[in-house]
Amino acid sequence: MATLFSLAAIVLGVALGMAVQAVHEAALSEFGRGLRTLAGQADLQVLGPRGGFDEALYPMLAAAPEVADASPVVEIDARLAGREESLNIQGVDLFSLARVTPRLLPRAADEGEREGERFGALADDALFLSEGARKALGVKAGEVLQLQAGADRLALRVVGDLPGLDDGRRLAVMDIAGAQWHFGRLGRLSRIDLRLRDGVAPDAARAALQARLPAGVVVTQPKSAEDEAANLSRAYRVNLTLLAAIALLTGGFLVFSAQALSVVRRRTEFAFLRAVGLARRTLFGWLLAEGAVVGLLGGVLGVALGHALAWGALALLGGDLGAGYFSGLSPQLQFQPGVSALYVVLGGLAGLAGAWMPAREAATVSPARALKAGDEASIGGGVGHPSLGLSVLAASLPACLIPPWEGLPLGGYLAVACLLAGGVLLLPVLAASLARLLPSGGPVSARLAAARLSAAPGHAVVAAAGVLTSVALAVAMAIMVASFRDSVDQWLGQILPADLYVRAGRASGSGHLDEALQARIAALPGVDRVDFIRHDTLRLTPGQPPVAMIARPVAADGSDLPLVAGASAAGTLPRIWISEALQDIQRWNPGQQVSLPLAGRSIPVVVAGVWRDYARQTGAVMIDLDDYRRLTGDRLANDGAVHLVPGARADDVADALASLAGPGALEIARPGEIRAISLRIFDRTFAVTYLLEAVAVAIGLAGVAASFAALAAARRREFGMLRHLGLTRRQIGAMLAREGALAAGVGVLGGMLVGGAIGLVLIEVVNRQSFHWSMDLHVPWLSLLLFGTGLVALAAVAAVLAGRQAMGQSAVLAVREDW
Repeated sequence: MATLFSLAAIVLGVALGMAVQAVHEAALSEFGRGLRTLAGQADLQVLGPRGGFDEALYPMLAAAPEVADASPVVEIDARLAGREESLNIQGVDLFSLARVTPRLLPRAADEGEREGERFGALADDALFLSEGARKALGVKAGEVLQLQAGADRLALRVVGDLPGLDDGRRLAVMDIAGAQWHFGRLGRLSRIDLRLRDGVAPDAARAALQARLPAGVVVTQPKSAEDEAANLSRAYRVNLTLLAAIALLTGGFLVFSAQALSVVRRRTEFAFLRAVGLARRTLFGWLLAEGAVVGLLGGVLGVALGHALAWGALALLGGDLGAGYFSGLSPQLQFQPGVSALYVVLGGLAGLAGAWMPAREAATVSPARALKAGDEASIGGGVGHPSLGLSVLAASLPACLIPPWEGLPLGGYLAVACLLAGGVLLLPVLAASLARLLPSGGPVSARLAAARLSAAPGHAVVAAAGVLTSVALAVAMAIMVASFRDSVDQWLGQILPADLYVRAGRASGSGHLDEALQARIAALPGVDRVDFIRHDTLRLTPGQPPVAMIARPVAADGSDLPLVAGASAAGTLPRIWISEALQDIQRWNPGQQVSLPLAGRSIPVVVAGVWRDYARQTGAVMIDLDDYRRLTGDRLANDGAVHLVPGARADDVADALASLAGPGALEIARPGEIRAISLRIFDRTFAVTYLLEAVAVAIGLAGVAASFAALAAARRREFGMLRHLGLTRRQIGAMLAREGALAAGVGVLGGMLVGGAIGLVLIEVVNRQSFHWSMDLHVPWLSLLLFGTGLVALAAVAAVLAGRQAMGQSAVLAVREDW
């Protein structure tokens, strides 16, 4: 039974790691394929902020000596009117599209339009949908699709398809002039795809062209966007994989328990084999092979289960991974022989590691001693390696100081491993210390359980090693998630001070509030003031993802922001406030003068402070709305924070807001609704970690039951002697219950201490280096107390149930082996 549970733990660890890897690779492969489709034969791409850049750059780049062909693009994430869905629209120049991105060439569906296909495609209301978009939206050629442009509805005719796209991608193509006109992008481009002349090196051309571009517009290779997506989601994937590795580590400890107990049961058998000439090295190899077989079998089964889990996750969630990195994609799972083989090997290594110490002990014990009746108790002797345990624990401190490597907190992971290993090595010391604190009086069963813990702490270690790792994982994640959730809740309260919030569609889409609509919103009865917000992106550094730009009214000292670093004194330069992520990535600090690319110019600004932002992993910069409008001339807004006059009813104002534009054009929400939605998204993001915690704890508890079943079988002579001395089966059951509770208590106590330390590492090192987020420590004391108490009680019950068979044997038969 113990071997079965250790096999299950290894299967689980391998399966979870394999599933995370398979889902991520499938989503990233699909994402990259979509980017390559959009890039076509382009060698380079010119990109700017989300709001676009001046189209005057197109003729300049097209005439550059390095460029053979240039294709301008206006990219719009257009929201479907009255629906939450959006459609990616590529506004293209059909005359240059065929030379750079031929797979995006449209095809008219109607015969009449097909004869004048080019003319039909140039109509400003003509839209061509990919097969994936047609199926997802449920529209056919000849129908009208209602989209949102600003705060108005826009009707576009579906006149054809995109025969070059057969991968299920949701995409639409229309003439670039119509896209610019309808979506308020006149004179603006989102991207220019460049095909270089033969013999021109992309790196050399990129350097030459970049020097001619204004601030905030960068030249990149098409693959860089795929790399950005991989880097952005890598930390999330690696953290999930490390959680799966903890489950695999728990499996290794359960292999240790199973093998150690197997050695106890077969001690006489091994001694006889040694006595008849079996070499010590051969016995050691046999036992190691047993552990390796369990590990390899678990690895094979885990890889199969992992692919099944990945298939289910892709069917239910797509490539979302629970965190929104690849939402909207429909990736296909692909078998990866190399990665699968690696996870099988990891399972085998877990089995080998768990079997090494029991095999070493079995090979080193003297045959004469092992043949002696009652010697099975020797497994519990000694207090382990306290000096080594303390040294490993101490090594976690310098590990936390190791800087991240390519955004991965390797030092934090090393610190977690040191804490787990040190905690397990110190388990015998903890068990012996706990035994000395137990009262010397009480019932016979209690005194026997305390005496056994004091004389044989190793028995507790065998049963509690898996409990410690699983409890440490659960406690660490509970502390980290509780701290994160509490910090997010407080943060939402700080950034949502208004009574109502209004927006024109999604901030990243086609909706916006023009000046006239802004004035009408501000003039509504019951409205005290409206803080309008403009969203855009800025490209600060070539090769790095764009950062969010937020223009909104900000107090001069930034006191209305969740600041984590003090604001600098006011000066003549415009002030900006940066998020923690941007501070880590760009190494900017309060008081420092930096340049910000706005409206194609490099604007000198001063960093006034650093604020906490949990919404944007790549960083965000905030600037006062008046400064932004003065510097850019952009008078549009995406959102509005509506503050009501005292006594005004929010429902009445919300109804008035909804009537200002077409049906569904404006989204109106209250702070409580936004907070509830945000926390639901938060809980969904951590759903995988909750599952890992529950399964790891269940396996740890099952390991206790399996360990006590094996120990009870090995102690049948002891139970028989106790029955001869007058103890009843009920008293022996009570003794086993107390032993199970004490063993689990040792594991729970050690797991609580180690888990608390790991939780601090996750908060201060792993999350800070992975996602650039800081958070306030919040320990769910009551939940942890109930969890620990319940686990100890369940372990006591499991120990009694596991030992019932051994207790049921005849006392005479149990001790006759000693005669």
